[in-house]
Amino acid sequence: MIVTFKSRATADTLMFGENAEQLLQAIGKPFEARGIITLEQLPAAIAALKAAVAASRETERSVAEDDDEDRPPAMLMPVSLAQRAAPLVEQLERSLQAGEPVIWES
Repeated sequence: MIVTFKSRATADTLMFGENAEQLLQAIGKPFEARGIITLEQLPAAIAALKAAVAASRETERSVAEDDDEDRPPAMLMPVSLAQRAAPLVEQLERSLQAGEPVIWES
């Protein structure tokens, strides 16, 4: 399933359903076929995503320090939460600046 995040302030952001679900959970939104992040909810959503990204990076950093020599090549490493969240965070920030909500649909 593909989930599309839309805002009048930005281009659409597309992602796989499982990744969208993970990011929506981080901001406290239920994963439904359609939803909205209202203008009032945008600041808290941005802060929650940034906090989840920071926590993910810290976990990755500690794992990398423990397994430095057993680490797989970069081509085999999974995409991090920070990489997946970056387009959505940017969309949320631009939408907040423009005073527009963000909706999603699958």
